[in-house]
Amino acid sequence: MTARTQTPAVRLPFRFGLDMHSGVPVYRQLIDQVRGGMASGSLSAGDQLPTVRQLAVDLAINPNTVLRAYRELELGGLLETHQGTGTFVGRKKLEKNEAERERQLTQMAGELAARAGAAGFTVEELIERLRELLPHPTQRR
Repeated sequence: MTARTQTPAVRLPFRFGLDMHSGVPVYRQLIDQVRGGMASGSLSAGDQLPTVRQLAVDLAINPNTVLRAYRELELGGLLETHQGTGTFVGRKKLEKNEAERERQLTQMAGELAARAGAAGFTVEELIERLRELLPHPTQRR
């Protein structure tokens, strides 16, 4: 009989990415990605984020854009910046107020409708396909 060891779940590295055609401001995309990473578990308290300069170079954007996103996240308590050591995910739990939830849902719906339209689908076809994803009530006998 051999002992079985469980391997810990592998956490994929967090990566930033931008969609310059989404209509969403770049700083907002960065904020949403950090929040999404925290919600999904790909970013945890204490994880270090790239420096402002490094992320700006990696994404070919203005460092002030990264700085704006990091500052907004820091003001919300989600990031902590330590002079000389970097920017880290804070210990504060991710909370979404109703206005933030509405903003994100509107953004997602708009992006999905735009992608569907670009692929030649109508909004009605998209809605019908989404309805198919709803759980069907069990039939009573």
